Amino acid sequence: MQVWGVTHQGMVRQQNQDAFDARTLEDGRIIALVCDGMGGARAGNVASTMAVDLFMRNFLEAGDTADGEGRMRQAAAVANREVFQRSTTDQECVGMGTTLVAALAGPEEAVVLNEGDSRAYYVTQEGISLVTRDHSLVEDMVVRGELTREEARNHPHKNLITRALGAEPVLMADCFRQKMEEGSSLLLCSDGLSNVVSEQEMLYEVIHGGEQESCCQRLLEIALHRGAPDNVTAVLICR
Repeated sequence: MQVWGVTHQGMVRQQNQDAFDARTLEDGRIIALVCDGMGGARAGNVASTMAVDLFMRNFLEAGDTADGEGRMRQAAAVANREVFQRSTTDQECVGMGTTLVAALAGPEEAVVLNEGDSRAYYVTQEGISLVTRDHSLVEDMVVRGELTREEARNHPHKNLITRALGAEPVLMADCFRQKMEEGSSLLLCSDGLSNVVSEQEMLYEVIHGGEQESCCQRLLEIALHRGAPDNVTAVLICR
């Protein structure tokens, strides 16, 4: 198992409110997460950085005392509680929150936790599939049949999310389990990537674009070439 990641403020934003981390555990599994902050000029950065740091610290401190999903849910709950507390006590951070997509990936299976519209994609030689489900207004409209996937990509309210870590005192994250085949990959990303780079382009870069260690940088360069109106973050986990 190997992992690489990259983050960039993009071509328009004055600050990078995305954050990520990735670690290889002693047993060879990989724990990684991407957070995309929201709030005022400073608060989004605070929320995403806090969430990443708190999640990773609590996950690692838990050791093997719980199953992978339990460790992830507990770490996310702690991060949610602390970010929510900060948002209600610090005037500069009122209303802040962050998306979170995290993966614990091993040679047989990956456990993916999701809150908001940062995504996890599963990639093989056969194709690419979205593991997570966005918690967003347009995703709800797609599910109800009011929008097509293509219409959702260009909808003026595509960035309005319906859930965020730190927005409520109790976290309501979704959990997914994904089988990891030999040669497969997981791509975690913020919407700054998924809004401007298509799934087929992601598939091409992961499978055919070149060395795996440079894949995240190649995806970032595509986003930058298209104007990157938002912060861009990508993490690639390969089996």
